[in-house]
Order: sequence, then structure tokens, then C-alpha cells
Amino acid sequence: TTKFTRASDIPVAFVEKNVKLRGKLHHITEKGMEVEHIPISIPFITLIQRKWQSKGLLLVRLAGVELAPGGMAWLQRELKPKQMIWFQLLGREDSALECLVLVNKGRFLSMCLNEEILRQGLGRTARIEGLHHDSRLYWKLHKRLLRAELKALKKNKGIWREESYSERIRDRISNNKFVQTLKQFASWLRGS
Repeated sequence: TTKFTRASDIPVAFVEKNVKLRGKLHHITEKGMEVEHIPISIPFITLIQRKWQSKGLLLVRLAGVELAPGGMAWLQRELKPKQMIWFQLLGREDSALECLVLVNKGRFLSMCLNEEILRQGLGRTARIEGLHHDSRLYWKLHKRLLRAELKALKKNKGIWREESYSERIRDRISNNKFVQTLKQFASWLRGS
């Protein structure tokens, strides 16, 4: 029922047990997502607690994901301000939380943003900070993230997109010195 306003407020036991918390998205920045934690509400107690709760936002980062330049733009299009998200605590680094971030998509479906970004080819798999390298959970999550990244690679999406044969030929022709000289000559003739 406690509202967390800083990463350091969250008990170590919560991080160790990988507790899921609920929050309201406020901003997406270069550092991560700024989320207002929404505690479990108990009717009478919550009313009293609201008077003493401080204001603050938690910095939530996508664990195991290194965003590509298009990744942040995709997140800003996909997520709306004040949208409810769930974030599973995996680690805490300075003032940021390393999390798996889940977004509801319909009544019974949810989407893991960490996996979806990799599936779209908008990032690369990175080390999951905060989890022990030899833990079972680390390898289970890392395998899920690698599978998502492999799907983008196979489908030629995002950063994994390769130019087609015709695009490569067109680029080679347009970058050819002789063709560039001809273009300059043609523009000089038009100008005369």
C-alpha cells in the first residue's frame, strides 16, 4: 500500500523477489520511462495515506534491451501518457529500476515491451543488469529476448534490415564518380 517515489524507497526484498508493480506512465526520456507508482488500494486506508504520500516518479528502464534510435520513437507512438503499465523488478542501479515492462492489450492479453522492441528490430539484446548471471531467471529471460531478436533478424526488420539487390545497385550507380560528373555537367548545361 506504500507509494514509492524513488528507486531507493523500494525494499531490497521486493527487488530480490522480482515483484510486479503497477504504475502510470508520464514521460519517455533518453534515460528511460518516468512512471508514477500506483500502490494497491485499500478503501479507507488509501484515503488517509494519500494526504501524506509524497510526489515523485520512478525511472524504469527496459531490462536486457539496448534501444536503437528508432526504438524511442516507437515507444512514444505506442505508449500514451497516463497509460497504466506493470513493471517487474529485476534490478536497481543508482536511481533507475531495471524491469520487464508489460502493457495491457485488450482484456486478457498483455505485451512485454522488452520483447516487442526486439521483435520489431528496434534494439539489441543486452546484459540484464541486476540479475545474477548464473540464476535460472536470468537465462530464461535472456533466452526469450534472444528469440525475439532472432525473429526480427529472420524477418529483416528494423536495424536488421538489409538492402535489396536493386537498392544496392541503385546506390552504387548513383554514387559512381562518372554518374556524378554527368549529373553536374547536365545541371551546368541547364544553368547556361
